[in-house]
Amino acid sequence: MQSPQKPPQKPDGQTSEEFNFEQELDSVEQSLRTLRSRYVQVQQDQQSQSQLQQQKEQIRRQIQRSPSPELKVELQRIQEKLDELEINLESRLFSWSSLKEPFWQIVRFGGLGVVIGWFLAFAVINSPQPEPQPPRPIPQNSQP
Repeated sequence: MQSPQKPPQKPDGQTSEEFNFEQELDSVEQSLRTLRSRYVQVQQDQQSQSQLQQQKEQIRRQIQRSPSPELKVELQRIQEKLDELEINLESRLFSWSSLKEPFWQIVRFGGLGVVIGWFLAFAVINSPQPEPQPPRPIPQNSQP
């Protein structure tokens, strides 16, 4: 009777499974820290965006009352900051790293679907076709 094999031990007494678990846990913690910092950044950017929108509206009202080149320059500066914030918010939400896994799943399963489709088409094309059967004669019942 064989005894169950023990997983290999690391020098500090950890098994490779424990070591892998700790690595995965560290990775999850790092992802959580990154997500938290991104969440804080998004909140700050949204708050800044809201404040800039209010300033923009105030300056527009002032320009309607008394147009001046300084106000127009200030309005343009605020619009540029708003555009920058919008791009920053959008670009961080949609990054390659967030789309990497779904992309490769689509490639993998789409490719698998194409291969299966080719296999089925090849199988249907090369399958023997049944010989056509001659029509059977219809028995005629003679009735008096």
